Amino acid sequence: MTKINISADMLQLLKKKDLVNKDLLLITDDGGGKYSLQGGACSIGAKFSIVELDQPDPEYPIEIENDHGIKLFTSSYDQTFLGAGLALDFKRSLIILKDNSGRLDGAVTIANGKEITEAFEKGTIASGQTC
Repeated sequence: MTKINISADMLQLLKKKDLVNKDLLLITDDGGGKYSLQGGACSIGAKFSIVELDQPDPEYPIEIENDHGIKLFTSSYDQTFLGAGLALDFKRSLIILKDNSGRLDGAVTIANGKEITEAFEKGTIASGQTC
């Protein structure tokens, strides 16, 4: 099972945003998944998002174990980019994701899954940024 260390500062941020009792996803934000805000080859495995959901998504069945009881999930695709020693921290107003190989993303975003899917259904995207 994938395990993540969530720092005290990150836990405080999740509490402040009222996310500790929500279903959350940890995804790579590379345009490959249905909740991806950005995309393009330049972001594969280098840009990540935490996505808030109203209910669990069966396409993201892999639970990421943590010591705080946060309901955090990912997919098998996204899991390929998450190595041993996974950690989330919040410093200087930035969410930092790292593992034993080093920093994976120094500016993880938090997004609302419902807003993302509604935007896609309308033919728009939640963020116009690409490579």
